[in-house]
Amino acid sequence: MRIVFMGTPDFAVPTLAALVAAGHDVVAAYSQPPRAAGRGKQLQPTAVHRAAEALGIPVRTPVSLKGAEEQAAFAALGADVAVVAAYGLILPQAVLDAPRLGCLNVHGSLLPRWRGAAPVQRAILAGDEATGITIMQMERGLDTGPMLATVETPVAGKTAGDLTAELAEKGAALMVSVLADLSAYPPLVQPEAGVTYAHKIDKAESRLDFSQSAQQVERQIRAFAPAPGAFLELEGERYRVLAAEVTDGTGEPGTTLDGALTIACGTSALRPTLIQRAGKPAMETAALLRGRAIAAGTRLG
Repeated sequence: MRIVFMGTPDFAVPTLAALVAAGHDVVAAYSQPPRAAGRGKQLQPTAVHRAAEALGIPVRTPVSLKGAEEQAAFAALGADVAVVAAYGLILPQAVLDAPRLGCLNVHGSLLPRWRGAAPVQRAILAGDEATGITIMQMERGLDTGPMLATVETPVAGKTAGDLTAELAEKGAALMVSVLADLSAYPPLVQPEAGVTYAHKIDKAESRLDFSQSAQQVERQIRAFAPAPGAFLELEGERYRVLAAEVTDGTGEPGTTLDGALTIACGTSALRPTLIQRAGKPAMETAALLRGRAIAAGTRLG
């Protein structure tokens, strides 16, 4: 098939690579514009931008697709289908209608649960036992289009980073299967029951809230790993908590119960196992405590 690919982060790269490996003609890759990053604030191309260039695919990075000129340029590509994976820009109706077979999206949840921007993180925070990938036909609503195929995977104790990488591979394989025989995947209208919205992550959410249960705090840690990173504060310094275990213990929430950094929560307690001070490499909590003792009864923010 003649395909236009539209995606931005690492999550989208396996799908792009799989389309090329399957022999499809990817005539262009759309991605968000390069953004300043790093200490030097140099413009950095997105993960899809870099991958497409390495594959010899022309890259387009419009700020918006709302203008008639951009829409005409898109239509002129003469695509059979557009494949979209975490692109990050709204597709106007003219763009949705331009490819012969429309636009198909690789979405990181089992729709209609977790429509929106942060489905992986929200699934972890909610304690969902399973999540997955939905291949859907795009329409103007937010992830409201008919579903063509799904694949499920357990959430278990995975971080958002691990789960996103797993879903990216599953989504790539499923999209290739769907495109191989579209007639085998008739569209199914999403049910109204069970609709939830995965709102964009606010950095303020990454501050650990020890008034919640230890189980919920542990979910916070996994949901925000690797980014933006869950954190606690001690004497005005932020510590990123990268991994932790739930354990027994009672006390004033946010207070350490021993010298091993066991922290009382609303119910039970939490013990960080991997932690990172600002500007320092991540280390096991035991190693941190050898150089910086934290006594029982210490109040954490």
